[in-house]
Amino acid sequence: MKQFTIPNIYRSNLISEIKESRRAADKLKKDFSPTLLNLGPVKIYLARHFGFCYGVENAIEIAFNTIEQNQGKRIFLLSEMIHNPQVNADLIARGVQFLQDTYGKQLIPFEDLTAEDVVIIPAFGTTLEIEAMLKAKGIAVEKYNTTCPFVEKVWNRSEQIAGKGYSIVVHGKPKHEETRATFSHASANTPTVVVNDMQETIELAKYITGEKPAADFYIEFKGRFSEGFDITKDLQKIGVVNQTTQLATDTQAISDYLKEVILQHFQLDQSSIASRFADTRDTLCYATNDNQSAVKGMLDTDADIAIVIGGHNSSNSSHLVELCEAKYPTYFIDGPEKLLSKEAILHCNWHTKEMSTIHSYLPNANPLRIVMTSGASCPDAVVEQVIRKIADFYGVANQLN
Repeated sequence: MKQFTIPNIYRSNLISEIKESRRAADKLKKDFSPTLLNLGPVKIYLARHFGFCYGVENAIEIAFNTIEQNQGKRIFLLSEMIHNPQVNADLIARGVQFLQDTYGKQLIPFEDLTAEDVVIIPAFGTTLEIEAMLKAKGIAVEKYNTTCPFVEKVWNRSEQIAGKGYSIVVHGKPKHEETRATFSHASANTPTVVVNDMQETIELAKYITGEKPAADFYIEFKGRFSEGFDITKDLQKIGVVNQTTQLATDTQAISDYLKEVILQHFQLDQSSIASRFADTRDTLCYATNDNQSAVKGMLDTDADIAIVIGGHNSSNSSHLVELCEAKYPTYFIDGPEKLLSKEAILHCNWHTKEMSTIHSYLPNANPLRIVMTSGASCPDAVVEQVIRKIADFYGVANQLN
């Protein structure tokens, strides 16, 4: 896989050595057990896969090269390039300005842009409408486009199956940048609707079977369907694609459920299902799969707590928290500063994004056992800083040198 040049401030010698050792011993990536850092009074079990993915490193390399190559020009990002506070703060410190927040709220009017400005497309991609608007202003969007290749793969697959007459069901968080971009690209080619989760999928299926009156669809899924969507015919031949950072098992479950509904409703068998349901399993992101599989492989570990490190608005990080919570008391932080002391941690509720100080979060165990992972947009350097701070609480940081 391609090697990227990214700032050393995001690298970690400690983590790099661990990852390289695991890669050498498990080239086929079949071993999802964690790596043990035995520091005596505290044992840290690091997930087999975590941290920067291909798409994130690609985006960081392009962004920092863009800054270097455009000294003196105004440089803008459409929104957060990735959902990581450290990386976005570094870009802002280098003069980059954000045009929108992560939910699409305008921070700087597009009207203020000129053909002389540089606009970086974030790793999540953008809508066709915004892309066309920038091009109309004479801004070279292709030159500074950091869209993840795996996101583009979803768009390409959507276009392929649209060409065969399928409508698209997008599994994604409706307000997320990537979902908005994928919806835009899919709906340019075929009728498209967004579902957030299995519960919404079950309700959507009732319009396929006729259990719910067609008119209700336009109220229940308001703002989630493409222009001209006809509920009476546009769900009779479908394919499911996803926001790449969703839980892979959730997307598969949604796809399997809709497939079964189609089978039963149209009285098909497996040999004829392709006439109404497209196989889109190849759109799941490898990094999302690897990181989630690594957490599942970690759940067999006897541990006292779990710590997940990542941006609080990071979808893939939130899903890692969700997986860990099934077994351990889990704390979600975006950096070492959230470890306020040995007695208190500033934790983010991944459901509500509310911050709260949790006291006595480190159990009185000897040794203390912590399972740890990080999201795909979290620098390895931040993971090392968290490890070192915990080690320092127990007076064993020197063992990491």
